[in-house]
Amino acid sequence: MIKNISNLGDAALYCDFGSEVNKEINSKVIRYFKSIKKENIDGIDNLTPSYNKLIISFDLRKKNFRAIKKIIENLSVVSEDNLESNKIQIPVCCDENFSLDIKRLEEKLRINRDKIYEKFFGKEFFCYMTGFIAGMPFLGDLENELQAKRLETPRVKVPKGSVGLTEQFANIYTFESPGGWNIIGNTPLNIFDSSKEKDPNLINPGDTITFERITKNQYQNYNE
Repeated sequence: MIKNISNLGDAALYCDFGSEVNKEINSKVIRYFKSIKKENIDGIDNLTPSYNKLIISFDLRKKNFRAIKKIIENLSVVSEDNLESNKIQIPVCCDENFSLDIKRLEEKLRINRDKIYEKFFGKEFFCYMTGFIAGMPFLGDLENELQAKRLETPRVKVPKGSVGLTEQFANIYTFESPGGWNIIGNTPLNIFDSSKEKDPNLINPGDTITFERITKNQYQNYNE
């Protein structure tokens, strides 16, 4: 399933699963990612999955490139049927204070906001990866009708909890940060919790996500 394994610096492997971005290839990445985590292999200290690549960092004092490569090539990979994943529902408020780019999307996509929200909230998403900022999930795949480019000028500050759309993906900003995604709402849920050392991410690669629309009053009282 891995097309190529190569060196990445002195203490990492670069596993290439292909160039396309789709659920089929990403599922292979996730299967290797979860299988390696499950094996708890001595010497491997970090795994970084992306859409179609997996970077495996290792401790040179314990293992070298050849040893890690051999382990990966002979790894017993979990089947897709046995791939553990969570189904998570995320509440989102689309009040005008939170839907910063809905008017822009109406103009770019040439459909009204009700239709945009109808399609978004009726969609089941798949988490391809997390990254850019800690715990930020990249959720695919948006229908063609909802796909829009990033903002021409990114914001200096995107509020924490913002839900954004860009090209085939939706995401959730886990911290206030710069960003250029089209923001359509905000969630009161804490998507990344740094106090949880073992698993700070609410959403992980392979999870299935749906969004539930809530009112501003529900948003304000959500954590009470």
